[in-house]
Amino acid sequence: MPPVLYLLLLDPRLRTLRYGCAIAMFAAIVVAGSIPGARADVGRYASGLVLHSTAYATLALLWFTAGRGSAAARSLSSVAAIAVMGAIDELVQSFFPYRGADVHDWLVDCGAAIVTCAILWMVLPRAELERG
Repeated sequence: MPPVLYLLLLDPRLRTLRYGCAIAMFAAIVVAGSIPGARADVGRYASGLVLHSTAYATLALLWFTAGRGSAAARSLSSVAAIAVMGAIDELVQSFFPYRGADVHDWLVDCGAAIVTCAILWMVLPRAELERG
């Protein structure tokens, strides 16, 4: 694995940074989604499916690589975290008259996390996962 990728994805010294990035990104998603008209403007360039898949797959990548333990433990933790984040996102959207909560969006979020974790489980070196 190239040193830069190792540093960004697996270096235990950056674990806290990866969790922080995931939380900051989630906060940005919730805030940006609460701005009137912002979702409609972005919707001209990318569908909700693309937006949710990309955003929550990235969150899952950050959460998985920040985690500790086996690939299975990291996957379970990541999918659970993404399920909670997606539910919070949809809950916040339900409070705005110009937005709406949609269980299908939440399912896309969870599906993106499952696929991302499965890929990471298969691709990342087992020894590196167990060491971190």
